[in-house]
Amino acid sequence: MSSTVRMIDIAVNFTDYMFKGIYNGRQCHAADIPAVLARAWSAGVDRIIVTGGSLQESKEALAIAETDGRLFCTVGVHPTRCKEFEESGDPEQHFQALVSLAREGIQKGKVVAIGECGLDYDRLQFCPADIQKKYFEKQFELAEAVKLPMFLHMRAAAEDFCDILAQNKERFISGVAHSFTGSAEDRDRLLSFENLFIGINGCSLKTHDNLDVLRGIPVERMMIETDSPYCEIRTTHAGRQFVKSDWPSKKKEKYDHDSTVKGRNEPCFVRQVLEVVAGSRGIGDLEHLGKILYHNTCRVFFPNDLDTAADALLESGHNVQ
Repeated sequence: MSSTVRMIDIAVNFTDYMFKGIYNGRQCHAADIPAVLARAWSAGVDRIIVTGGSLQESKEALAIAETDGRLFCTVGVHPTRCKEFEESGDPEQHFQALVSLAREGIQKGKVVAIGECGLDYDRLQFCPADIQKKYFEKQFELAEAVKLPMFLHMRAAAEDFCDILAQNKERFISGVAHSFTGSAEDRDRLLSFENLFIGINGCSLKTHDNLDVLRGIPVERMMIETDSPYCEIRTTHAGRQFVKSDWPSKKKEKYDHDSTVKGRNEPCFVRQVLEVVAGSRGIGDLEHLGKILYHNTCRVFFPNDLDTAADALLESGHNVQ
């Protein structure tokens, strides 16, 4: 499927075992990132940011990003993994390893954000709240040191998350709260930070309430993502009614590199997210909406390309709701 709409998927977990063909510990097919990328590029995705969620995962994300000029990555520690700082035996040394990795990746033109970091109170069984808060704050130090935007995670923790953000707002240049699933109140708290954008994926579009909250996000403050292999738009989701693009799929046990894997999200599906955002807001011009979201993403993660994105936006010459 070719497309005239240009998109950037800001969140792909290419380090996940599913992209190695492993599901629940069982090898079902060979690693297939090249086939996944071919579908993404054909669908109109022209850049992907690979998510780092731990020191080791950030190293892997950088290695993957180095395999293609259109791939980039983040460096940071996910809130559910923050115990790794203390379990390393030397939290400061662990932090300095992140700093070094980020600087190496910046030199290579690959690391574009610090994260995934933030707070996740839905999964306190993996890491208690006090440890999460301690190392969320610490990663502002990392963003400040390398002067990169932040790739943020907020789940069931809006009050503490926004308090920490407010206390550190001078320490980071900009960022995105990705995979947003919060309430209208959560949305408005995030939008009160002028340098913060909101990332939308399939998990943001499950219910009619989700779609109501989505309609209150100005498109100028929004980005799109898949968070693949998770957060697909399922047939039972409220947003599904607005999906127009689809790809053939097969079960993982009957893998075919020309088909997507049933139940595994991948970057080409970011077009579906764009379609749901447009459809739920009554926006008919998908290409123009795509240009606005592309421009937003360049503002934060690819500022050197901002002029090109802005020019494309001006050429289309009309507004989106």
